[in-house]
Amino acid sequence: MSLAEFLLSLGATCRITRFLTKDTLAAGFRSWVADRFGDESKPAYLVSCSWCTSIWVASAMTLLAHWAGGTIGLQLTTTALSLSYLAGLGARWLD
Repeated sequence: MSLAEFLLSLGATCRITRFLTKDTLAAGFRSWVADRFGDESKPAYLVSCSWCTSIWVASAMTLLAHWAGGTIGLQLTTTALSLSYLAGLGARWLD
């Protein structure tokens, strides 16, 4: 894995983790997990804890980068996710 692939995978991992654990668009998913398993359950904690979720997202991203590393599809996807994450950080900093 090249440094560029690593950095793009890192950015994509950060963005997907943020989406799953904090974004409004994924609130329905988090509510569904809490309703299905209980508010105090391990699955509910997993989808609200950035540290916990990032382990699973990073594992999936590592496998994907190994399997599809160097493909244009992975490069475009990880670039878009990384830029989205950086734009969110910049917007928060500027606000």
